[in-house]
Amino acid sequence: MSNTVFCKKYQEELEALAVPPMPGAKGKELMETVSKKAWQEWLQHQTRLINEKHLNLMDPESRKYLSAQMDKFFANESVDEAEGYIPPTK
Repeated sequence: MSNTVFCKKYQEELEALAVPPMPGAKGKELMETVSKKAWQEWLQHQTRLINEKHLNLMDPESRKYLSAQMDKFFANESVDEAEGYIPPTK
């Protein structure tokens, strides 16, 4: 059976990440509070933002922007969307 974590995005017990998604304290915090499902959704959203806004990940301001968007995403706050993106219907 896989490990679970109380996901702060979905407010329920879900499958946990297998490893921290990034080094340091932030990675440890994410591993303890974000589910695998929420992390995968963030990666998709992050990719759309990077592509739409032509972000350069070598630029500290771009990384700061993405970090702020990530925090908002997991806290269920309003986040920037890629212009013209229409989520798939279920």
